[in-house]
Amino acid sequence: MSLTLNWHLPDFSRIDIARIVPELEARLADNRARIDALSAQTAPDFDALMGAWEDIEEQSGRWFQPISHLHNVRDQPELREAYGEAIELLTDYGTWVGQHAGLCAKVKALQASPDFPGLNAAAQKLVADALRDFRLSGVDLPPDQRERYKTIANQLARLSTEFEQAVLDATEAWSLDVPEGDTRLLGLPPSALAQFKDAAEQAGVTGYRISLKAPSYLAVLTYAEDRGLRETLYAAYQTRASDQGPNAGTFDNTARIHEVMRLRQESAQLLGFETSAHESLAGKMAVNPAQVLAFLQTLAEDARPQAQRDLDELNQFAREHLNLESLAPWDIAFVSEKLKQAKHQISDEDLKPYFPVDPVLAGMFGLVERLFGIRIRERQGVDRWHPDVRFFELVDAHDDAFAGFYLDLFARTGKRGGAWMDVCTSRRLDGTLVQVPVAFLTCNAPPPTRELPSLLTHDDVVTLFHEFGHGLHHMLTEVGYPSLAGIEGVEWDAVELPSQFLENFAWDPNVLRALGRHWEHGDALPEDLIQKLLATRHDQAGMFLVRQLEFALFDFRLHLEYQPGLDLQALIQSIRNQVAVVQPPAWQRFAHSFTHIFSGGYAAGYYSYLWAQVLSADAFEQFRAVGGIDPALGRRFREAVLAVGGSRPAAESVRAFLGRDPDPKALLRSYGIATRAH
Repeated sequence: MSLTLNWHLPDFSRIDIARIVPELEARLADNRARIDALSAQTAPDFDALMGAWEDIEEQSGRWFQPISHLHNVRDQPELREAYGEAIELLTDYGTWVGQHAGLCAKVKALQASPDFPGLNAAAQKLVADALRDFRLSGVDLPPDQRERYKTIANQLARLSTEFEQAVLDATEAWSLDVPEGDTRLLGLPPSALAQFKDAAEQAGVTGYRISLKAPSYLAVLTYAEDRGLRETLYAAYQTRASDQGPNAGTFDNTARIHEVMRLRQESAQLLGFETSAHESLAGKMAVNPAQVLAFLQTLAEDARPQAQRDLDELNQFAREHLNLESLAPWDIAFVSEKLKQAKHQISDEDLKPYFPVDPVLAGMFGLVERLFGIRIRERQGVDRWHPDVRFFELVDAHDDAFAGFYLDLFARTGKRGGAWMDVCTSRRLDGTLVQVPVAFLTCNAPPPTRELPSLLTHDDVVTLFHEFGHGLHHMLTEVGYPSLAGIEGVEWDAVELPSQFLENFAWDPNVLRALGRHWEHGDALPEDLIQKLLATRHDQAGMFLVRQLEFALFDFRLHLEYQPGLDLQALIQSIRNQVAVVQPPAWQRFAHSFTHIFSGGYAAGYYSYLWAQVLSADAFEQFRAVGGIDPALGRRFREAVLAVGGSRPAAESVRAFLGRDPDPKALLRSYGIATRAH
């Protein structure tokens, strides 16, 4: 069957901020009328009901996704205001659909119809997921409770947006100007100084400007010899949007955290769940809170001894070589870098000249081309939101483009921190017409300067691979329903599987040989640097793992135990006493900028990174067993995991690839941590 491909690339330059809210209101009014019409049908078949509903939601989602994306990458007051209004309208509409008794009744009737068993597995899962979501939207509640649920949903949407904006504002409100020749800059590499110089020039000041953007902050924490400068940056970064630090109270998220948690607990209890942690597991692989806590606590028991050995090694090195008798949190990255140089004779600065953007992209693209039987080519003439943005197509064996992605790599003012993949358009199959899946891939790598191109650290390379793994999950889907295509419909504690799987290849020596090219003379990354880099892979792995466990346990226990008046810092401290080996100062406020759980979709779900890493580590071990890059194994991973998206339970996809259930010990093996007998 010949398919016609339909590209829906946004016209970013034509987005009129003043028209966003009025146009959205009109679109949602039309959607409501169409939903009402669907629910008025007499015994509709699958296509007339579920297919038509998919089209309604996909069309409005496709229109709004570029606006949502602009809000994340090109913040401005007018857009912020329009986005806030739009999110409340969309939340209200989403709750209305979720509580639409007529539509729910039609979907139930479809599931009970004699034709239902004849539908394919994806279609049946689409129906089952819809009925679950009706229940989780309060469709069965009495009218007054439905209205209360709707009010809570709108309040939570507003608070989520405000939380994220406060973190961005707090990040951009702080900077430190340092004059030429200031001794506080000792130890900082030329690449960092070039960034600071450019930032100062853009701000119209002399000397250097240090900010809290990730490339700037990490450079100071890793390389600055001046301990006071490291502490200054740490204090400013770790108290963002809180009641502490240099901007104490200005962007404070304290009240928002408590209000979010109070409302989440009330909402969950309206639906009959004991807590919001219980509610969150309704769409995940984990079946109950006890299973999640046991998973995390078992990991902590295995990881903490290694983390303590890591810290002891750092302390000993600091005393013997750096005249530091005791380590503070702002010393950890600095001493780790010094120890790495001493043990392995390698620094990130030795590697960065070999990781300019274009060779790294070429090496990454070459890897996935071999693994998954595709090609990637850049496409010119696509409308963009910033001159740095690039657009690429995925091409099949017949030279036909079947998917695409925007790549926005560099940190800049008005752009949210971190790295992420988001959906631009989803795959939709309608007869012989296919809507092409398109992704947004966003990072915050160091931008080019007047003196140097953008040079990535190896951590930046790993992050890029991670986000591209998410992108491939979206773009290589073969599912025709947007609600199940790519990452959609996948249990949240499995959604990181493809991203974590791909980032393992950033440590493969053959991949490193392919992507490492010196920015000036084009020489390949030397073999001795490759081997030294590989030797660093498990340095401080225990410390990293217990830090992730600290985040995951705080998130999950907060949603499990929250009561009004809960002392956030006391909860955090009790968790640190259990798992941490580094104790931050009492004024540290990491929760106040924890956007993953308060505005990023990971509420009671941050454990998912570790849960999915069991799956990804086990999957990657299959490749390592055959020498790394194996096209036949790559094809199997594509067919078993990437192509099916959310059309079946993740456990089935994992078993289809592995031929068995995953090995829980694979995660610890991936960190180089010995496992105990349990």
